[in-house]
Amino acid sequence: MDDLYPSYDFPQECRLTEDALSVFRAETAEWLALHCPTSQRQPIVREEQIWGGRRRVFPSDDARKWFEACRDKGYTAPDWPVAYGGAGLDAEQEKILKQEMSRLGCRPPLYCQGLWMLGPALLVYGSEDQKRKHLGAICRGEIRWAQGYSEPSAGSDLANLKTKAEDCGDHFLVNGTKIWTTKADEADWIFCLVRTRDAAPKQAGISFLLIDMASAGVSTSPIPLISGDSEFCQTFFDNVHVPKRNLVGVINEGWAVAKELLNHERKMMAAFEGMLEKPAMALLELAHYGVGVNEDGRLADPELRSHIASHLIRETAIAQMGERIYSQGKAGQMDTRLPLLMKYLGTSQAQVKDELILAALGGEGLSMDDESVASEGVRRMVKQWAFNKSLTIAGGTSEVQLNIIAKRALGMASGERRS
Repeated sequence: MDDLYPSYDFPQECRLTEDALSVFRAETAEWLALHCPTSQRQPIVREEQIWGGRRRVFPSDDARKWFEACRDKGYTAPDWPVAYGGAGLDAEQEKILKQEMSRLGCRPPLYCQGLWMLGPALLVYGSEDQKRKHLGAICRGEIRWAQGYSEPSAGSDLANLKTKAEDCGDHFLVNGTKIWTTKADEADWIFCLVRTRDAAPKQAGISFLLIDMASAGVSTSPIPLISGDSEFCQTFFDNVHVPKRNLVGVINEGWAVAKELLNHERKMMAAFEGMLEKPAMALLELAHYGVGVNEDGRLADPELRSHIASHLIRETAIAQMGERIYSQGKAGQMDTRLPLLMKYLGTSQAQVKDELILAALGGEGLSMDDESVASEGVRRMVKQWAFNKSLTIAGGTSEVQLNIIAKRALGMASGERRS
């Protein structure tokens, strides 16, 4: 069956020489300095993230210019083929682009689950028509995607899903519900796992569909969170007609597509902390502000100082491990356990950082709403702490991830489980 699903080889030119890479770095740095406005070199805040879609709104003219420059250059998806809206960069070039964007402080030009998850899966399993239709629209920020995986009875045991797609000749009739669908109420399309056949094992009989959220019978209900936001929704499908052309891969064999996408989701979750709203001050600066320093100029609280040092060491190690995994992935040599490990480590450390921020803030970190207790900037940090609690749940709970990692390390058979 493997020949039905050949691995997609991202375009790899002959390995560039060090001189050629140096030239590329210089040209990239020059291009970024010319096209990234000063206002787009500031730490991102949630209200100014550009998610794209039919209803996209730019928070400023500078944000629009930065997005359009990256879109036209192919830098919204730099390693995707040029034919599908990307820039066709090889692994070394993309790494340089990320480094130069980080050095300059450039904001991500586009946030999109289509970029992070669906697109890479379509490059492997999508038909040519599906690639032509959807990948370019994703890169151009024209369509916003939601993910339809988890259900009320199928979270960690994702293969237990009940949403059904009945084969009706030229279309499927979809009935069921999905939960924890991030911003589904603002999405244009949703990629969904549906059951097209009752079978054992449960992973068999699952198919992967692309569904237009404007279809008759699709509705959403936001789920309020402790942070006061409603990032997640429950999404309902009541006799929704989905054309057969929206089936990705082979009917009843969508589990392979699902696993491919999960790998990319976990890699995205491992790096997600870097895309979130940043505190107004860096961690050490916050600690100096909240706790103060001693006569030697060191953080006055030795225990907090030790915890921060340990976190910064782990954060650096995780970043280096991420670089290694990225390079291995581009070379087709990645251990499939590593995205699981990186997802666990990356999201866990993001939460450790949040706890350290609150510890440094002291009494000011006790409220996300009361203006008399803390400034707006501090209240935003507390809200981010509350929101980030979801990071070790989304994409597979930490407990389930550890279980899968252990089973794979021991060579034990295991069905894929998620959050």
